[in-house]
Amino acid sequence: MNCSRLLSLRSVTMSSIETEYQLRMDALTGRERVARSLALLEWSSEMIARQITKEKGPLSAERLKWEVALRLYGSDDAVRRMIESRLTHVSH
Repeated sequence: MNCSRLLSLRSVTMSSIETEYQLRMDALTGRERVARSLALLEWSSEMIARQITKEKGPLSAERLKWEVALRLYGSDDAVRRMIESRLTHVSH
């Protein structure tokens, strides 16, 4: 199969998947969308927590919580300063 044909099939497949995803998301109620968003945030936070633990070793639950927050929201300077300030008061 040539490369352009493969890319064309991939585009159709992804388009079909994206369309199906959007249809399913559109069918959700507002409450279900919020619940899904919270579940995705929790899943992401757990993945980040595992990465941090792998990099830094065991941390207290409080420290890990703020380290995760720093990864998630640290691109905002004001939020970064607030989290870093909080981290100075948390044990490892």
